[in-house]
Amino acid sequence: MSVLTRRADFLSANRGLRVARPGFVLLVNPNSADSLRYGITVTKKIGNAVVRNRMKRRFRALLRELLPQAGLAGHDHVLIGREGGIERDFAKLREELSAALARAAQGKGDPPRRKPGTRR
Repeated sequence: MSVLTRRADFLSANRGLRVARPGFVLLVNPNSADSLRYGITVTKKIGNAVVRNRMKRRFRALLRELLPQAGLAGHDHVLIGREGGIERDFAKLREELSAALARAAQGKGDPPRRKPGTRR
């Protein structure tokens, strides 16, 4: 397992499968490296640096625990933190991540997001 560091890798993951959960959004996209890679993103909307770093530490621990068994080989996995993610129980986040990984393995993602300014 390796860590995504380049912005281009995060942008390419955004074109992949998207599975939203209350605490995070999981993006899964095939990579050319044929290895299991992961990345974590938490924006400044979430809170100050202490809160963001705590959320990243929790996500890192979850990914190290669940990705080797449930992750998709040859894919990039990106977790995007959501506002309610820091208050959620760690066991609940674990359940949600394993369910999101199972859903991604089945190829079932959430519908694509609407572009800003478009109407239904």
